[in-house]
Amino acid sequence: MKLNAIVLFDGECLFCNKSVHFIMKHDPNAYFSFASLQSSPGKNLKEHYNIPESLDSLILIENNRYYDASTAALRICKKLNGIYKLGALFLVVPKPLRDAAYHIIARRRHQIRKQESCPIPTPEEKKRHLNS
Repeated sequence: MKLNAIVLFDGECLFCNKSVHFIMKHDPNAYFSFASLQSSPGKNLKEHYNIPESLDSLILIENNRYYDASTAALRICKKLNGIYKLGALFLVVPKPLRDAAYHIIARRRHQIRKQESCPIPTPEEKKRHLNS
């Protein structure tokens, strides 16, 4: 299986898991594969790409490099169908401003509810998750 891009996410965060389902729903070409940061593949990818341990939310690995925070989210938008592609337009906003807004949401993501485990993916979704 050829991997186009990989999204690393916090598997213990309900908001993050819902975001993965949202991306899958709006990614008809299955461009993205997924791995939780807590999984073996997630840990191995962080090590391989020298991703700092301090990064614990959304990370996009694409074209042999990684992107985090708002850049990751907006680059993901570029590949989604429909109006969501327009989110990529915000890449012209300076990164410090984009990341400030991103981190406001990220700080509140654990307030939503922490999960003990990830929801069981459907067979179609399971194909897009990297195995442990």
